[in-house]
Amino acid sequence: MYSVSVSRSFVAQHYLTVPNPGPEGELHSHQFTAEVTFEGPELGEYGYLVDIDAVVEALETVVETVRDRTLNDLPAFERKNPSAERLAKVVGDRLLEELEPETATRLAVTVQEDDIASVTHDRSL
Repeated sequence: MYSVSVSRSFVAQHYLTVPNPGPEGELHSHQFTAEVTFEGPELGEYGYLVDIDAVVEALETVVETVRDRTLNDLPAFERKNPSAERLAKVVGDRLLEELEPETATRLAVTVQEDDIASVTHDRSL
């Protein structure tokens, strides 16, 4: 099995919309790092699982849609709690809109929130 990972860091704001969110219910910022990992058992014609440069470019395009923004204001989070888990799924969804993953069969998107916690959304391709 092969895997290729690429990461990008960014700052974004949000406020949680769950009942009794405590201080997380107020608008605040986080330093996020999104790491995307493609996995697959076979390499493509040129010996790549995925083209790393293409992944870097696609992830940067996706990150630019959330960098320095309030997640609650973005259509992907409309009427939804903007959790780190949901952010990981949104990053994965948008990444796959930007990129054909060649021979990869899985995608995992890990979002680290500050230096405290990380969450992962994993899917088959």
